[in-house]
Amino acid sequence: MITSSIVLYKTAKDELNTVVSSVLDSCISFLYLIDNSPNRELESFVAKFDKKRVFYVFNDRNLGYGAGHNIAIREAIRKNACYHIVLNPDIKFKADAVTKICEYMNQNPNVGQVMPKILYSDGNIQYLCKLLPSPMDLFGRRFIPIKKYKEKRAYKYELHAMGYDKIMEIPVLSGCFMFMRVDVLKKVGGFDERFFMYSEDVDLCRRIGEVSKTMFYPMASVYHGYEKGSYKSWKLLKYHICSAIQYFNKWGWVFDKKRIQRNKECLDALSQKK
Repeated sequence: MITSSIVLYKTAKDELNTVVSSVLDSCISFLYLIDNSPNRELESFVAKFDKKRVFYVFNDRNLGYGAGHNIAIREAIRKNACYHIVLNPDIKFKADAVTKICEYMNQNPNVGQVMPKILYSDGNIQYLCKLLPSPMDLFGRRFIPIKKYKEKRAYKYELHAMGYDKIMEIPVLSGCFMFMRVDVLKKVGGFDERFFMYSEDVDLCRRIGEVSKTMFYPMASVYHGYEKGSYKSWKLLKYHICSAIQYFNKWGWVFDKKRIQRNKECLDALSQKK
């Protein structure tokens, strides 16, 4: 059984229709729509979907991204699901993407999380495989106004050299499409709800990587709208900064031996595959 979840917050109806249609056309058994919006405006729209597969949960307040998904993750554990997929609302995919990843994970029981190739609507690659971040990766690229520095930093941090055409173990996989083994989620405890928004996916992927493999699987692909909200909104920028500070307070700012070790292992593996 495969379950899935999307956290909603004033989500556009056409966007929601697209991602729900992708889910219902696939082998995913259940979809949980967790609504953190200030009102029930989306409830009547969601009612048109198959009620046996799509479940709507209204929270009355904004619990945060990770806390919202944890509601569905607890249901996945209760139902003894094999896999759970965390989806962004701006995702769309063909049914074979889920089937391919499921088959890969069935054949590789030591894999706890998989991310497919993530594409823009025009088919170009989104560079969402990343190393575990240092403070300079998260703050330097944002606030140091030197284009060449940012590009050089991004090239390494986003692993551009891998070509995005090989199956590889990656320290950080994007939160836009997180295909995870439920037994592993049960072991690590789901999202850390102290992260209200941003960095919660990095934190969860890191914890999954401590007990299993986190893999990039380019044989499957999905499409992602990918709007960098924190580059357009001061409020979202504040959330981004606060979450980054929280992340480094948890894992270490400078003295993070596990970050150094896992990043080195990834870069060494990349150099061997060239």
